[in-house]
Amino acid sequence: MNLKEYPDREMMMLSLADRLTGELGSFLRGHDRVSFAVPGGTTPGPVFDTLSSIELDWSRVDVTLTDERWLPETAPRSNTRLVRKRLLQGRAAAARFVPLHADTDTPEEAIPELTRSLEPILPLSVVLLGMGGDLHVASLFAGADRLAEALSPQAPPLMALRAPGVEEPRVTLTAPVLTAAMNLHILITGPEKRAALERARRLDPLEAPVRVVLDAATIHWAE
Repeated sequence: MNLKEYPDREMMMLSLADRLTGELGSFLRGHDRVSFAVPGGTTPGPVFDTLSSIELDWSRVDVTLTDERWLPETAPRSNTRLVRKRLLQGRAAAARFVPLHADTDTPEEAIPELTRSLEPILPLSVVLLGMGGDLHVASLFAGADRLAEALSPQAPPLMALRAPGVEEPRVTLTAPVLTAAMNLHILITGPEKRAALERARRLDPLEAPVRVVLDAATIHWAE
């Protein structure tokens, strides 16, 4: 596990934004386009704010989500809403957004169409993940109805999952897509998340889904 510790959160957010910018820029120098998958939640907001003002050829960047709640974009808990508000602003507004949501009653109805939109940007160049205190990553939750399938090396790129205690159905990138990313980062803060991370290393992925990405990821942590 590659763990980077920072003296404070502000330095971590700025350093991580700089690291992501460097990786995106490096890929752009050798490829026509670069793909960048990001999480929802409040923690990455400061990273998004910094990235949105970075001088980069954003018109050649495909931005997608690591997972999404099956809610309209106008809903306060929509990850799409957060990314549009915090990342796809300023210079980064020129990026192409690849959504993980469509106007259907259930995610299962939209999975084929969403997968067709996602597949051309795979493998992902750069992925930023969060981690829940319950050890979920993206929307891979312990106890989810199709977790074993989503963690399998044969999993399709995108799946709909439902989990106990999770309000809405979710659409999530699966383990093979996450672990195949060229650059993979996990952002966590606080002593509780650090303790959870250490606990995850000793558990089976069905109990701690984050376990499947720990060997491939750089973890960024500040108290």
